[in-house]
Amino acid sequence: MIDAQSLTRRYGEFTAVDGISFTVDEGEIVGMLGPNGAGKTTTLRMITGFLPPTDGHLTVGGRDLFSDPVAARREVGYLPENVALYPEMRVAEYLRYRAMLEGLPRAKARPRISETVKSCFLEEVENQIIGTLSKGYRQRVGLAAAILHHPSVLVLDEPTVGLDPKQIIAIRELIRELGHKQTLLLSSHILPEVELLCDRVIIIDRGRIVAEGSPRDLQDSWVGNTILRVELKDDPGEAPEVLAAIPGVVGIVSGDTGCYRLECSTNTDPRQSVFEAAKERDWVLLELAHEQASLEDIFVRLTTQEPVPSSGRGELGDASQEEVPS
Repeated sequence: MIDAQSLTRRYGEFTAVDGISFTVDEGEIVGMLGPNGAGKTTTLRMITGFLPPTDGHLTVGGRDLFSDPVAARREVGYLPENVALYPEMRVAEYLRYRAMLEGLPRAKARPRISETVKSCFLEEVENQIIGTLSKGYRQRVGLAAAILHHPSVLVLDEPTVGLDPKQIIAIRELIRELGHKQTLLLSSHILPEVELLCDRVIIIDRGRIVAEGSPRDLQDSWVGNTILRVELKDDPGEAPEVLAAIPGVVGIVSGDTGCYRLECSTNTDPRQSVFEAAKERDWVLLELAHEQASLEDIFVRLTTQEPVPSSGRGELGDASQEEVPS
C-alpha cells in the first residue's frame, strides 16, 4: 500500500531524509522510530503529500504521488503530532466540515460521523467548542477526522501524545481494530507501545534506515553484548565491586535493592563465576538469568553508535538495512 523508493528530502545543503526505501503492505501496522531530528516526520509528510520529495519515487494505495497526487492523497488519512483544528467550531460541526472536504455524500456522512465519534470516544464532547477541549480530546478529534473518509492508508504521528493512561489504552485498542481494515504507519516515542501495536518496525537515524524487522526479529538478531540479570538477598555492600571484577563482565548497573544488570562481553557466560562468588560469600542468590535485549536497548544502541563497518551492516546483522552515516 505504501512503496517508497530512494526517498530523499533536502533543505539546501542539509539532507533530512537520505535515499530511504521501504514498503508497508496491506493490513500491516508498521512503526517508525528515531530520535528527534532523525527524519521521521519529514518522511511522514512526504508520504501524505504535505511535503514534496527532492528525489525518489513514492506510491500510496497504488497511486503515484507525483503523476496522480489528488487520487493518492484520497487514499491517506493523516494525524500529525500537532493537530491543526478550528478552535471556534464544535466537534460535530468540524467533522461535518471535514466530511464535506473529503467528498462524502450527505447521506453517508451523517452515519459515518456518528460511528467515528463513538469509535474515538467523543460522545461527551460532540457539541462542545473545540477550543475548550483538553489536549487529549483535541488529539481524538484529529484522529476522528483522519479516519472519517475510510482511507486505505492511515499515517499517525505520535497518536497517543497528551492522552491519559485510560485514553491511551482505548486509542491503542482502536488502532489495533483499524489495523484489521487499513494499512497503518505510525511514529511514536513510546517504545512499549510500538512493541504492542506494530507488526514491523523501521528505525531511522540521521535520515537513513538503520534497522528494519518485527520487534521479535530485531531482538533475536541482536548480537551486541549480552545482559545478565542478578538479584541478591539483603543487598551485600561489596556486591557491585565483586561482580564487576568477574571475568567477562564489562559493565554493571545497579537497580532496585540487590538487583544488578551485568553487561558481558560477546561469547562469554559468567553465570558460573557469579554463582561461585555468591557461594563463597554466603550470599543468597535469588535470580541469575540472561536478559534478552529490549527494543529500547536496540534503539539506543543503533541511534547513538559510531559508523558501522564498511559492510553496511550494523549490530543487528541482516536486520540492518543501511550504514549509519557519520
